[in-house]
Amino acid sequence: MQRIRLRYTKRGRLRFTSHRDFQRAFERALRRSEVPMAYSAGFTPHPKVSYANAAPTGTGSEAEFLEIALTEARDPGTLRELLDASMPEGLDVIDAVEARTSGLADRLTASVWEMRLDGVAVQDARKAVSAFLEAETVEVQRRAKNGMRTFDARAAVADLQALDPQPDRSGDTPCAILRLVVRHVTPAVRPDDVLSGLRAVADLTPPVPAAVTRLAQGLFDEESGTVTDPLAPDREAAPAVSTADPAAAATAPEGAGSA
Repeated sequence: MQRIRLRYTKRGRLRFTSHRDFQRAFERALRRSEVPMAYSAGFTPHPKVSYANAAPTGTGSEAEFLEIALTEARDPGTLRELLDASMPEGLDVIDAVEARTSGLADRLTASVWEMRLDGVAVQDARKAVSAFLEAETVEVQRRAKNGMRTFDARAAVADLQALDPQPDRSGDTPCAILRLVVRHVTPAVRPDDVLSGLRAVADLTPPVPAAVTRLAQGLFDEESGTVTDPLAPDREAAPAVSTADPAAAATAPEGAGSA
């Protein structure tokens, strides 16, 4: 059984699709692309697809991940192209690697988020960010299945910056960009929880809902403060293919390393 790990996006209006909507679209794409999927056992077999830490409905993302199991080996690049062509525009499959290591979900320990705050001046956003970072704890509330839940939004935030908007942005309306790195903790701290925290410590209240996009997701490096590519270990574990003899490389058995 071959396992393929895929990275996909949620862009534009497709950011409002739920995780269940994406699952249906992806399973249709698997059928259209004639992917030799492995299926679970039991009375209602379903394709073996493992989803990892999906973004909340309404947020965009450049870094969503899943893993599929195949009964026949396929080239990851070709498979990516077939699936991407079968998916709606906005749900784009942008990367694929063969799974050669374990624990993809364990490597998703933090996310880089971007929030566009239309109607908020950059200097006001920077003051609020400073107040948030200086606080030891920032308690916020979120409605859960069992009622309102109070938790600390500050501890999960590894970095938070207020940036100027893009230079090519048109119009005179003020706009601030927040770039934040959030560790994946329990309970999960989402970008809207950080906004609630900014409102609590500095009364920062955007006049319109923030546009939120996940830019990256992966293992958090404590030394550099960066989020690394979770698919990199699989690429690094791939056997090297010698280019000295193209004919030999073309006929080498799949998965065979260089001698």
